[in-house]
Parts: sequence; structure tokens; C-alpha cells
Amino acid sequence: MRPPVGMPKLSRRSRILLILGGIVLVALIAGSRMLGTYVDWLWFGEVGYRQVFTTQLLSRAGLGVAAAVFLGGVLALNLWLAFRNRPVFVPVSGPDDPLARYRTVATERSRLFGLGLPIVVGVIGGLAAQADWQTLQLFLNSVPFGQVDPEFGHDISFYTFELPFWRFLLSWAFIATTVSFIGALITHYIFGGIRLAGRSGQLSMPARVQLAVLAGLFVLLKAVDYFLDRYDLLLSQRNPLFTGASYTDLNAVMPAKLILMCIAVFCAIAFFAVIFLKNLQIPALATVLLVLSSVVVGAVWPALMEQFSVRPNANEREAQSIERNLEATKSAFNIGEPNVQFVDYPGRTQLQPAEVAADKGTIPNIRLLDPNVLAPTFTQLTQQYNFYGFTDKLDVDRYRDANGQLRDYLVALREINTDGLAVNQQNWINRHTVYTHGNGFVAAPADRVDSTFKEGATQGGYPVFQISDVANNGQGAIPVEQPRVYYGELVGRNDYAIVGGNPGEAPREYDTDQQQYTYTGAGGVPVGSLFQRAVFAAYYGERNFLFSGAIGDDSKIIYERNPRERVQKVAPWLKLDGDPYPAVVGGKIKWIVDGYTTLNNYPYAELTELGEATNDTLTGVERQPNQQINYIRNSVKATVDAYDGSVDLYSVDDKDPVLKAWEGVFPGVVKPESAISQELRDHFRYPEDIFKVQRTLLTQYHVDNPGDFFSNQTFWQVPSDPTGRGGSAANAEGQQPPYYVLAQVGEQGQPQFQLTSALTALRRENLAAWVSASSEPDNYGKLTVLRLPTNNSTPGPNQVQNQMESTPAVTENRTLFNNPNVTAIFGNLLTLPVAGGLLYVEPIYIQRNEQNSYPQLARVLVSFGGKVGFSETLSGALEQVFGSGAGQATNPGQNGQQPPPAQGQQPPQQTPGSPQLSQAVTDIRAALEHVRKAQQSGNFADLGSAYQQLDDAIKRFEQAQGSGG
Repeated sequence: MRPPVGMPKLSRRSRILLILGGIVLVALIAGSRMLGTYVDWLWFGEVGYRQVFTTQLLSRAGLGVAAAVFLGGVLALNLWLAFRNRPVFVPVSGPDDPLARYRTVATERSRLFGLGLPIVVGVIGGLAAQADWQTLQLFLNSVPFGQVDPEFGHDISFYTFELPFWRFLLSWAFIATTVSFIGALITHYIFGGIRLAGRSGQLSMPARVQLAVLAGLFVLLKAVDYFLDRYDLLLSQRNPLFTGASYTDLNAVMPAKLILMCIAVFCAIAFFAVIFLKNLQIPALATVLLVLSSVVVGAVWPALMEQFSVRPNANEREAQSIERNLEATKSAFNIGEPNVQFVDYPGRTQLQPAEVAADKGTIPNIRLLDPNVLAPTFTQLTQQYNFYGFTDKLDVDRYRDANGQLRDYLVALREINTDGLAVNQQNWINRHTVYTHGNGFVAAPADRVDSTFKEGATQGGYPVFQISDVANNGQGAIPVEQPRVYYGELVGRNDYAIVGGNPGEAPREYDTDQQQYTYTGAGGVPVGSLFQRAVFAAYYGERNFLFSGAIGDDSKIIYERNPRERVQKVAPWLKLDGDPYPAVVGGKIKWIVDGYTTLNNYPYAELTELGEATNDTLTGVERQPNQQINYIRNSVKATVDAYDGSVDLYSVDDKDPVLKAWEGVFPGVVKPESAISQELRDHFRYPEDIFKVQRTLLTQYHVDNPGDFFSNQTFWQVPSDPTGRGGSAANAEGQQPPYYVLAQVGEQGQPQFQLTSALTALRRENLAAWVSASSEPDNYGKLTVLRLPTNNSTPGPNQVQNQMESTPAVTENRTLFNNPNVTAIFGNLLTLPVAGGLLYVEPIYIQRNEQNSYPQLARVLVSFGGKVGFSETLSGALEQVFGSGAGQATNPGQNGQQPPPAQGQQPPQQTPGSPQLSQAVTDIRAALEHVRKAQQSGNFADLGSAYQQLDDAIKRFEQAQGSGG
């Protein structure tokens, strides 16, 4: 008989080349990861949170190594046992026996296969397991909730912190058993322990014992899985109406799990009995019993109960489960007592002018500027240069004016935007060493414009800008100590800035046309040494780090400049709100970022799609991932200094068990609530994303009775946005976003800054409720729900929008709606409680149909009780609706009149909303029209005169803009 043929051997040179190639490949992969790790290590050191970096690294490494050792060790042990107990004599089926070659190779390279395969499998498993480091840390730092589930009586922390870890261990035990079974099966087959010859094949005793034990362990693990499945039922979604164990789950599935667990244990014992018995029929019969039981007991029985017992009497059968779901959901999303106050609101439709005029808290603070519309206006009138820019959506915050009155403002930072550089400016030096920072804090009172836009006019309706920038040394109406902005939302991940240079060298960074600047802040990582330059040259793939003379001994590189991304790296366990906003706190510009702690395993609480619940027509914000959650708290407020990039995390909910657990993982990272200054607290806003989730759930979970919940008759819904994307009610799509307003509602003693939303009846357009969340420090996060009576129909946002658009005064206005030269833009439709009724207010903007045009306020729409007012001013619109005298409640700014300065105050300096700038803009438009006509006529002399006129107008515009700071 011909001896078996082995695998062909490689030459010595080939082996060396393969080894070298493997080493180079591993070095490239490992080097890239190590380079990124080192750069992150430097960044965490800069912001002072290296503890976060090391904790993550050690947690990942420890968990990965443990999983790799466990998985690789179990596999190696089983491969060794299978190889050691192989048959001494293995019959060969013939000269072409396909197994002979593999048997020879495996025998000659037993160490390679016996150790190499487990190492490879272990490394792969370790890389996969390290991603679950948060599960491990929450288990190790578990904190009790002080609440128990209604079925088993376990503390909620068992489900949120402990059960996920036991599931993690069980899943890797399944993987190790399965991989070991496959490895042992293949080994026994190759070495003859398993032969397929004959009708039934042959199985050696060692193979039979080892495989039976592994199968028994697998079934035993399945028994543990059945046991843990009982707890998972508290998150069941069998009934689409609610999350939690339904009647069928409690009375059929849960007993079935216990029965199947017992059968699985019996089946495991049957497999272990093979050690002493040679008969395989016993474990085979036990396996058949387990499979049949899982079908009959685990599937058929619950299906029959659901079909014939539960569904005919679902309202009674599910009452207990619904009651548990109501209680758990209200607790998990903080939408129950005492955080939510329900108020029965009369919803009056008739008011006297004197009643409207008597309102001193809401009407004088009605916001006329829409932050989602006016970003182009901010850009065109205050941008200054092409390398500055504003975000697509402005922010709303509140400040006190010169008279000490609290006002809401549109605020934004004039950020650096290197994507706006001209082609001849697009080089590495300019992008990264010259144009490094933005310039200025720009604000505009949200309740006023510079003047009214009158019929036939070209000016008016612009914000009254208040700017603090380098030109006025930050001393605008809202003064700042350092107006330069190095950290903002417009910078991308590769928009790093290199600041500093050689000692004594002239400043290089652009500051103004007359001066350059050298960064003096604490932000940035030193990049002066050759080693650091080489590191960042490799990291960014940019050789200029090595050869550029712009990098000196004192140079630093500023990277990871987006405030939201900085906070996310410091606190990877938080979900962040999609809309960071700037605020002036203590004279410094701070980005404020809201952080959420979330869970998806709170028993009986409703599982909610985060992305779906927070998605609306609002643009210019980061969208949340479409992940399921059933617990959320706004437990952390983070600030990022716009100049030095320093990150601070503050606790605003010390009672949150999830936050306490993470504080155990990262001690000292989150500062206590007592560390928050009063000035910072005064600028906290209740964040939009958590409010959107809560209002979505309140549409169902405002009821207390399980029967009402089951019938859905009293459910509400979030209305579609009738003005989304500048459209109208006819083509409304997407949810209406909530709006920040300064208003005085109900028993509130003074105007409060709050986030509000209208809610309509389910599948109907009439208004059912109005909900607001307070941002005031004394009752931050408290929700107020005004419930409207059900015996009369109050128009909802879309109905009101239809009324407004169909009003003759609106449809017949040719200046706004039938003008081919302009486009009318409907602003945000605000719903405001006033004197027991609900007042709708909507600004209308116009934008010329030409390049670089921008919106200006043209009209104001008001609706109340079916009546519509349409005027150039808020006062005029109110008087059209309520009668003479109703407009007395407005403030002068809402009617295009600038209020006089307070006693002892200097008049504000002229800004880009001032008459000088307005006149300059008018002159530019006139000059452009002159240029257009000259081009059409072909008169070159006239064209030259027109260009000179345009140049003079631009110069006057720049002078007026510069005087405004």
C-alpha cells in the first residue's frame, strides 16, 4: 500500500518571505491602532480626563484577555483531549484516502494546530468581547434603585446592571461549548475516532464521551437560559399596545420556561450518562423530548391561550399588565407625579381687549424671530468674511437687558469655517495656521426687529444685533472677556489648528485686518518636538508637520474641536442632546451640552425608538440614533470653553441610579451639583430631545386607568408641522418641533423660560393639550400639561394654519404671496396660553429671489377663537383679533420701535441692524440693479459707473459693519 502523501513543503526562502510579510502586515495594523491610541492619550491628558482613557483601556483589555483566555483555553483543552485519545490504529480506506493527508499534516504540526487555532480563536473572541466593557463596569458598580419589579420583587438594578452581565457570561459559555464541540468533532473525525463507513458509522468510546459531555454542557447552559428567560419576559412585546409581561406571558410562557428548564436538566443528565452507558438512544430520546416540549409547551400552548382566552377578553386579561406598564413607564421617563402637573384649562375662545392688554407676562415676550429661519440673515449681515460662518440653526437663550428685564435672545457664535475659504486661500498654511479661530458672540433680542417692513419698502424687519467681538474688545451689550472662538460646531474632525510658534516670532493667526494673534490659552497638545511632529504627520497623513517652518518649539495642535464630540469622548456612557448652544457665563463663552443616561432594560417600561421620537422638521441639529430605550434622565450638564476647550461635567440629578453607577466607574469625573455657579444655572435650558421623548409618551401615558389605555379613546398625538421647511399646512410633513418661549402660564408668578409643544387628539387636528417644561432653576424640568375640555373643539396648529392662509387679507396680499421677486416664508407657529385661551402667533418672512438674499420679517399673523389678524406689527394683529386696546400689552420692540435706553445707560452702538448699515445694504442693491441694467444695455461707460457705485456702497457697508463691532 502506498504511504499517505503529506502536504507540499515550502522552501526556506518562501517561508522567510511569508513570515516577513505577516510581520509587516501585523505591524501596520497594530501600528495604526497604537498611533491612534497615543494621540487619544495625548488629547485626554490635555483636557484632564486621562482617567477616563485608562479606565476604558484597562476595562477593554482586561475583558478581552479574559474572554480570549477562556475561549482559547477551553478549545485547546478539547483539542488536546481529542488528539490524546485518538485511536492507535486507523484503517485507511485506500491509497486515495482524503483524510490521510490531513492526518499526517496535523500529526507533524500538532503544536501549531493545538496552540495556533485556540490562539486565533481566542484573539477573535477577545476582540469581540472587549466591546462589552460597559456591561462589566455597570455590574461591578451596580447601585440599587430602591424600587422592585411587581412580578419577582427584585430591585430594578438586577435587570439593568446585573442581568445583562449574566447574559454576557452565558453567551460566551455557549460560544465556548459550541466551538469546542466543533473542534473536537473535526479532530475525532480526522484521527479516526469517528468513521462514516457502513450504514451507521462507528464512534470510538473517547469520542462518544467527549462529545456527549460537551452536548450535555450545552443543554445544561440552555437550562440556565430558560431560567433567565423568565426575567426577560418583563420586557416582552407580545402585546403591541405595551411593553412588559402580558397575561399570556405570565400564565403560559413563564410556567413553560420552568418546565423546559427541568426537561433541559434531565436531557443534560441523559448526555452525561453516556460516560457510563454505551447506548446513545437515551440522550437521543431526551433531545427529541426537549425539542417537542419547546414546540408544544413553549409555542403551541401560549398561542392557544392567546387566541382563545386572552383576545376575546383582552381588556380584562391585560388590565394588570397595563397597570404595571403605566406605573413603570411614568417612573422610567419621569412623566408621573410629582414631576408632571396636569391642569384643566378652560380653552376660552372669547376675550375682551382689556383682558389681553392686562397680560404682562406672555404677550410682551412673544418671540418674532425664528432661529430656524434667520441663520442666512445673521450670515449676510454679521459674517464679515468668507472664512467665518454660523450654524444652520441659531439658538435661543435668555439674558437680562439694560433695564434688568429678562428677554429671550437669538444667539450664535461667529465661528471659523475653513470650508468657506476661497480657492486661492485653500492651502495647508491658511487652513491650519492662519485662519484658526472665529470672532465674536452675536445676539439679537428675539422679540423685536429694527423697524417694520412697510408696503413698498425694501428695508426693515431685521434683527437688532448685539455683537461682542475683537473689534470692540468683547464689550458689546453682552460683554465677554475673550471673544475668540477656537472650538465650535462648524469645524470638522480634520480641521485642526496649529497655534503658537518659535519664541519671539511675529504672530501668524488672522485676527483683524490690522493685527494678527498668537493663542495664549491652555488648550492644545504640544507639537514642537520632532517626535510629536512625526506622530501627527503619520496620524493625519500630512508631511507638512515635519517640514513646515510655521511649527516652532512652542507650537500646539488643537484638535477634536467640536464641543459635542469633546464631551462624547470624555463621557462615552452618555447620550448627548443634538443641539449644543453657546452662553456667556462669567464673561466667558461656554458651549452647554446636555447629557442623558439611558437604559433599554427597565422592566415593564415602554420601549421607545429614540430616533423616531426625537425626529421632527427642525434642521441644523444632530439626529439621535434609532435605538430603543425605556429609561432616560437629563442627569448631566457639560460645558466646553470656546477659547481653551476645557470640558466640565456637572450632575443635575444626584438621585439617578445610572449616573451613580457611572460615577463609581469614573470617580471624580462628574462634578457635584453644588459646583454649578448660579450664573451658569441661569442659562440651563431643558433640552429638546428628552422633551420630545416625554411629550411622545405623554400622548398615551397621561391616562391612569388601564381600560382607557386599552381603548385608546383619550390618546393624543404630536401634530405635524404646518410650517415645516418654510412650507404651509397644505404640505405639512414631519412632527412640529417644540419651541422655547418666555411666558407666564397659570400660577407662575413671573415670566419663565420654557420649552413648549401643542398636542392634538389622536387622528384628529383639534387641540387636546399643551405641555411645557420649565427651565427655571427652582423648578427645572417640571412639566405642566394644560388639558383642554373635550366637549368643545379648539383648533389645532394645522387647522389654524389653514385659517391663516385662507384669510382674504393674506391671500390678496400681492407684495408677499403673488410677487415673483420674493418668496414668503412662514415662521414657527407658537401656541401660547393667554387669559384662559390659546393664542397662536406666527411671523412671516420674505426673501428676495436672488443670490445671497436673506429673510426679513414682513408680517405677523395672530389667531384666536377662529379670528385671524394680519399686520406689520404684533400690536396691529392683536387689535384686529380682539379689538382696540388689545395691542397695549406688547412692548415697543415688537412693533419695530426701539425702546429708549435705561436711565444711566448709553444708547447702544450702531450694529449691522442699524440705519447706517441698512442704508448701505440699500445702496448695494441699487448698485447691483444699476449693473444689471448697464449689462443689458451694453453701455460700457454706464457699466463702469455702476461698478464704481457698487464699490463705494460696499465700502460704506464695511465701515458701518466695522463700527458695529
